[in-house]
Amino acid sequence: MKQSRHAYWPEVSSVEGRLVERCVAGDEAAYTQLVAEHQRMVVQLAVNLLGDRDEARDLAQDVFLRVFRTIGRFRGESGLRTWIYRIAVNQARNRHRFWCRRHRADQVPLDVHVAAHGDLPTASAGRPDQLLATKELAMQLQRALDHLPFEQRTAIVLREVDGLSYEEIAFSLGIAVGTVKSRLTRARLALRAELAEMR
Repeated sequence: MKQSRHAYWPEVSSVEGRLVERCVAGDEAAYTQLVAEHQRMVVQLAVNLLGDRDEARDLAQDVFLRVFRTIGRFRGESGLRTWIYRIAVNQARNRHRFWCRRHRADQVPLDVHVAAHGDLPTASAGRPDQLLATKELAMQLQRALDHLPFEQRTAIVLREVDGLSYEEIAFSLGIAVGTVKSRLTRARLALRAELAEMR
């Protein structure tokens, strides 16, 4: 009996392998499942990279269109999630370049981080002054992130927000692990300097 293709994919679980095979075969239920499992991650990554929730939703649609058009080329050099990250980062980079070419201001509203993440404690979880301080810190962090060059911002978001390993970031960005580490070092130094200036 012929062995299933995903058996040769060292970075992909058998469950992911079957999902990919179903997508390649045109199974609409598999497409729906893939989107359901990864949409939140893609939208949140796009919000963090672009700073605009509406743009992030549009970008997510483009990402999944690209995923479905190219899933037949997925070879399992990484996990499925990391492969989708790579597509999302490339789409976000293209959109960022488009904005820069047209001199679009990419400053985001100060409350975008809070609105996008919804992770701040509720009123019952702390005093109003503590909540305000937390909200202000989130806004400062978002402003500092916005001032980073796109490539540094991408590396820091993938590492510190999304928790990817150096190897996963390297695959997502198409660069060497050493380059990932140097970008992260520069990004952290720049963030510290930005935050110091805001104080």
